[in-house]
This record gives sequence, structure tokens and C-alpha cells, in this order.
Amino acid sequence: MSNSRIQLYTWGTPNGRKISIALEEMGLEYEVHPVNLMKNEQFDPNFIAISPSNKIPAIVDPCGVDGEAHSIFESGAILVYLAEKTNQFFGRSAEGRSITLQWLMWQMGGFGPILGQLHHFKKLAKVKVEYGIKRFDGLADHAYGVLNRRLEASEYVAGEYSIADMAIFPWAARYEWQQIDLATYPNVRRWFNAVSARPAVVKGMKVPFLN
Repeated sequence: MSNSRIQLYTWGTPNGRKISIALEEMGLEYEVHPVNLMKNEQFDPNFIAISPSNKIPAIVDPCGVDGEAHSIFESGAILVYLAEKTNQFFGRSAEGRSITLQWLMWQMGGFGPILGQLHHFKKLAKVKVEYGIKRFDGLADHAYGVLNRRLEASEYVAGEYSIADMAIFPWAARYEWQQIDLATYPNVRRWFNAVSARPAVVKGMKVPFLN
């Protein structure tokens, strides 16, 4: 094992898989440290020292800022860090970078949280709460509609394939949990099929090798 490898602390969630996809796409060497959320390993003091919010994913880059080890938490911040580190998937101009950031923030503030709540109410909640299901069904339909309109005008969400696509894809990949029919959103379906066929995405989605 090289001590220059990025250390990835993750679990088999959409947020975690954003980062394994990015690491694969960027060709960065990394070592996986599974943080088993089912066993509350996210509350281990050693992990909290890396991720103060006790949430995955988090990374430690041994060759980080000014050559010193650097830890980063929050998936959006990690994606930006890795894109800037490698000068990849972040737009080729100031405008491209701005568009990428806008769609990344849309995922972080809207698409992900909405679908996360829908997953909870539809799949995980022990008691079915019809109000919650109805509310987040409607919000999910709106979010997919926004994405569908964007992808009608653009091959990828920021024009070129970018960290914004890497952020959005793992959440869309759970469309069956959400009881979403991608045929309702044909541009999303076209984009989804294209992204899911990328070898780095296929590999990144298997990290940390869980269903």
C-alpha cells in the first residue's frame, strides 16, 4: 500500500458512492475504509476526528494542501476538492465552473435531500406516514422534472460530463426505491443509461462492495 493513496471513509449510500465514482473517474489511487452505519461506526471518535458531523463520506489526502495531509468531509466539498486537485470534470472556463457548481449545489440542497426523505418514508419507515409519502412524492416529481428539462437542452447537466453528474447519478440510481418510472422523464433516462455505462461509474458504484 502506498502512503500517498487517498483514504476514503464510506458506506454503500448515494453520498458515499459519489466519491468512489469521482476517484475512479479521476484515476486517483485510494484505499477504502468501510464505515458500517448499521453498527454506528460513524460515531467512533477516530472517525469524528475526520468527519465532525459523523457522516460519510470523508477522505484524507496524505498529499493534500501544501503537501500536508488534509481531511475533508461533506460530499460536495470533497468533489470540488478532487476536481480542483486533478483539474478534471469541473468545466473548462469560469462559466463552465459556475454551471457545474450550480448543479452540484442543486443536488446537495434539493435532489439528494428530497430523495433521501422519500427513501425514508417509502422504504425504511416502520410506520407508513401518508402525508410524508405524498409530500415527497410530489417534490421528487418536481425534482426529476427539473432534471429532465435541463437534460433536454444539454447532454450532461453542466454541458460536459462533470462532478455534478457524479453527484446526481447515485441518487437517481435508486429510482426503484423511489418508485419512479424513468420512462416518465425520457431525457433523464437517456442520461442515466449513458452515465451508468461508464466503466468508472460501474466500478465506483460497487464501493464498498455492498448491494
